[in-house]
Amino acid sequence: MSISIDVSYKSLNKHHEELCGDKVEILKTENSNIIILADGMGSGVKANILATLTSKILGTMFLNGANIDECVETIVKTLPVCQVRQVAYSTFSILQIFQDGKAYLVEFDNPSCVFVRDEKLIRLPFTERIIADKKIRECRFDVKLNDCLVLMSDGVIHAGVGQVLNFGWTWDHMAEYTLESTKKTLSASRLASILSRACDDLYMQTPGDDTTIAVARIIDKKVVHIFTGPPRRKEDDETLMQDFMSGEAQRIVCGGTSANIVSRVLNREIITSLNYIDPDIPPTAHIDGFRLVTEGVLTLNRAVSLLKKYVEESIDENFFIELDKENGGSKLAKVLIEECTSLKMYVGKAINVAHQNPNLPFDLSIRMHLIEQLKEYMKKMGKEVSVRYY
Repeated sequence: MSISIDVSYKSLNKHHEELCGDKVEILKTENSNIIILADGMGSGVKANILATLTSKILGTMFLNGANIDECVETIVKTLPVCQVRQVAYSTFSILQIFQDGKAYLVEFDNPSCVFVRDEKLIRLPFTERIIADKKIRECRFDVKLNDCLVLMSDGVIHAGVGQVLNFGWTWDHMAEYTLESTKKTLSASRLASILSRACDDLYMQTPGDDTTIAVARIIDKKVVHIFTGPPRRKEDDETLMQDFMSGEAQRIVCGGTSANIVSRVLNREIITSLNYIDPDIPPTAHIDGFRLVTEGVLTLNRAVSLLKKYVEESIDENFFIELDKENGGSKLAKVLIEECTSLKMYVGKAINVAHQNPNLPFDLSIRMHLIEQLKEYMKKMGKEVSVRYY
């Protein structure tokens, strides 16, 4: 079996701190995904430096084939021990999931991973051992489709201490809440946002500790094809359509002229909707067998702005409310964020007089610019992207 991993994380900084003392690294090797969550001691700049060093050292060593013993020993020797408390500079969790479904988890002083399978909490079969005087817990197991794993820093289980709850949000409460939340969403980003929001509420929006949640979902490979813009030469319409329709994929058409080409070549009717749900975005249409048919540049622009926000900003519930809206831009962004692991774009290079000065080269056209941005943000999300021009 070959699986894909949907990974997302969200951090809350300790109240009044500019920097987060937790650090998450997400790495890809040829045959696996690695998620590292490091929690630096204390808070602010010092904790941030310790967590960053820990995650970078672990990541670099893991990618270069080091085993966990070597990683832990290196960290123990590299980073200082607190003189006052005689405790480690940084705690960590490392989860490695291989494409064949094998998984390896190691934890050092972080709260244990929450593992949800088939709407049940599963206890992982950990073994403990000592490496360089440090007690670590490790576990090898198999994952299957729709499994969900949540790594966390200890800010999560301390949420609400002395405020909403006497002893904080215990691991058991957190695990139960995760279980309930997985019934509502299958998207890692949405789940991370829900769990992070719960912590923030328990802290009454003033977190007493850096609080980080990293979610990994085991999903099917999901391929999406997007066709936008007519080819430069009309005789290439058939070739483009052949390529666009090949293989298993969800198919999306962006642009009126593109939709007309689909309709003509495949002999399928376009049913247009007159619902102007959002006055700034033209309504969507429907073609049999297609996931989504939208207008071109305005819709792409809205989708790209949502992807940009997702990649570059700290997102919350409001972002997902926007993503769930019924306009074409939100619908397109939602498919790309939550239902796509591999994107193939088929882009025609005909000049659309409506969008640009015909004296400018094609590369400067609005559509081209949006395609480049879309490609960049999708890659930043860890998705495979390819573009073919006609």
